[in-house]
Amino acid sequence: MSITSLARPVFSPRIKTLSAYATEAEAIQMMALKRLIEAAKHTQWGVAHHFDEVGTYEQFAAACPISSYDDLKTYIDRMRHGESDVLWPGHVDWYAKSSGTTSDKSKFVPVSKQGLKDTHYAGGYDCVALYLHNNPKSRLFDGRALVLGGSHAPNYNTKHSLVGDLSAILIENMNVLVNFLRVPSKKTALLSDFEQKRDLIAREAMHRNVTSLSGVPSWMLSVLDHMLEISGKTTVDELWPNLEVFWHGGVAFTPYREQYRRIITSPTMHYMETYNASEGFFGIQSDPGDAALLLMIDYGVFFEFIPMNELDSPEPHVVPLWAVEPGCNYAMVISTSSGLWRYLIGDTVRFTSTNPYKFIISGRTKCFINAFGEELMMDNAEQGLAQACKATGAEVLEYTAAPVFMDEEGHCRHQWMVEFSKAPSDMSAFAKLLDDALQSVNSDYEAKRFKNITLQPLELIPARRGLFNDWLKSKGKLGGQHKVPRLSNDRGIMEQLLAMND
Repeated sequence: MSITSLARPVFSPRIKTLSAYATEAEAIQMMALKRLIEAAKHTQWGVAHHFDEVGTYEQFAAACPISSYDDLKTYIDRMRHGESDVLWPGHVDWYAKSSGTTSDKSKFVPVSKQGLKDTHYAGGYDCVALYLHNNPKSRLFDGRALVLGGSHAPNYNTKHSLVGDLSAILIENMNVLVNFLRVPSKKTALLSDFEQKRDLIAREAMHRNVTSLSGVPSWMLSVLDHMLEISGKTTVDELWPNLEVFWHGGVAFTPYREQYRRIITSPTMHYMETYNASEGFFGIQSDPGDAALLLMIDYGVFFEFIPMNELDSPEPHVVPLWAVEPGCNYAMVISTSSGLWRYLIGDTVRFTSTNPYKFIISGRTKCFINAFGEELMMDNAEQGLAQACKATGAEVLEYTAAPVFMDEEGHCRHQWMVEFSKAPSDMSAFAKLLDDALQSVNSDYEAKRFKNITLQPLELIPARRGLFNDWLKSKGKLGGQHKVPRLSNDRGIMEQLLAMND
C-alpha cells in the first residue's frame, strides 16, 4: 500500500465541507467575522473601535474604517518592537516583508500564529485535498515536494521575532513531518543569495523522487532550467518521471505555460493556481477545467469588495461577499486573524460565479494603465500576449508596459518592454497582433485606438536577455516572492529598464 493511499482518508472529509461553500457562503463568512471580532475585542484596535458592541456586518462596517498600510503602519511598528495586544491578541513574532509591485517601500505584514494555522496552512491542506479528490490515481506522497522559499532576518532587536518572505516564514514554521517530505534542506531553502540557492536547490533535488512543485512560476522556471543545464538532461521528466503537479502563484501563469510544457512533457502533469499572498491564503483552482479560483471563505479571513469605479471616491460603496456581482472588477478588502482590519490589499478580482464564489485575479489597484481612459488591466495584458504568442509561436519570459503621454510628434501610445525566451520572427507582426488582441478583450482600449485618434499603435521594445532579472537584482529583489511590475500608469520603471537595456 502506498503512502498516498494511507494519507488520502485524512484529506477526503474536507471535500464535503467545501461543498457547503455553494449554499452557505453568507453564514460561513459571518461566522468568520464573529470569530475575528470576538478574538480581538480586547486589543487596542478592538477597544478603540468598540468591537464589544459589534454584532452585525453593518455595525462592523460602521465601526471600523477602510485601512491602507499607511493607516496601520504605526500599529504594526509598535507590534514589531514587541508590544502586545495591539491589532491582534498577544505578541506577533513574524512579519512578511513585501514591497508590493509599484513601490520600493517595504511593508511588514503581521503573520500571527493563528493566521499561520487557520489561513496559510489551511490553504496548503486544501490544495492537497482538492488535488487528491480530482486525481484518484495520484501517488503524491510517495515522493518529495520541491518547495521554493525566500529568506528571513532579525526584526529589530525583538527577541524571537523575524521578518522575511512569507515562503520563508511558512518553511520555518512547518510541521516536522511536512519538512521531512520536502526538498531542499531547510538551510538551503532559507539562503538569501538566490543565485547560490538556485544552484544548491538544483543539485539537492535532481537526484530525489520529486512528485510536486510549489512556488512562483518565474523563479521555479529558473531553478528547473539550471537543473537541466547542470544535469545535461533535456526535460524534467528524465530526472523526475513521477512528477505530477505544480502549485503556482504570485504571478500569472500564462506567459510561462508554453515554457513549462516544453521542459515537462508528461501528459499527466497538472497545474493548479493558488492565491497565497503575504496577507493571507485566499483562493485555489478547485477545478482543473476552470481557470477561476475558489474563494476560501471559512479561513481566518472576512472579505469585502469595492467596485473599481468607486475606489477613488471619498465614500466608496463597500459590499460584503454576498452582494458582489459577476463580471465586475472589485478591489479586495480583508480582515484577518493576523490583525489586518478592513485592509485594502491592493489586488483586484472579478467573480465568474457566485455559487460557489469563484474569481480571477484581474490586476492590482495600482498596477494598470488608465492614462487615456483605456482601463487596461493585467488580465487584459495576459490575454493579449497569449493570443499573440499562439499566433506566432513566440514565448514571453517577462514584460512590462507603460504609457507614452506624448512624443515629439504629439502622439500617445502604450510602450511594451518584452523579454522573449523564444522571439517571434517578425516583431512588428507580433506588436500588431498584441494591439489587435487588446482591442478584442478591452472595449475601452478599442475605443481609444479608434482611427488612431487618441492612441497610436502600441510600441514593442525587445528586452535583452536577463534585463528584468538585472533590474530586480539592482533593487535587491532577486528571487523569493518578488515579481516584475506588469503595468504602470507612469514611466518610472520603464525609464529605468530602457536605461539598462542598452
